[in-house]
Amino acid sequence: MSAPLYNADILRLATSIPHHVRLTAPHGTAERRSPICGSRITVDVALDDQGRIAALGQEVRACALGQASAALMGTSAIGMTLDEVTAARDRLTAFLAGQCDDAGDWPGLDIFAPARPHAARHPSIRLPFEAMAAAIEQALEAQRT
Repeated sequence: MSAPLYNADILRLATSIPHHVRLTAPHGTAERRSPICGSRITVDVALDDQGRIAALGQEVRACALGQASAALMGTSAIGMTLDEVTAARDRLTAFLAGQCDDAGDWPGLDIFAPARPHAARHPSIRLPFEAMAAAIEQALEAQRT
């Protein structure tokens, strides 16, 4: 018997999203939406001089899985670089697709193991990491110009 998709840990995370207020002066902002379920996440970032996330804001309009993913993303995002975020995003994508057996180094992402057989749920789980990577890319581009 497989673990339930919406378990107590997922539901607990969904109610504890950190950095849930948008930044007033972000260096980069990105919104990502899942066309399958309509989940939408907007991420604002401010970067320090080394290109690490110094401040994070997010607006999350998503299912419990997307909310839980946003909570895990937000809990560990401060201090991360674009390379670390894209590595986590790519590893999460591969993990959900069954291309690797563990979710990588980002804390807590293995909680989504029960979602692996449910491909339609994967986009909402990936949204926070996709939006965060895009926001950092935008901020870095703005620094270059």
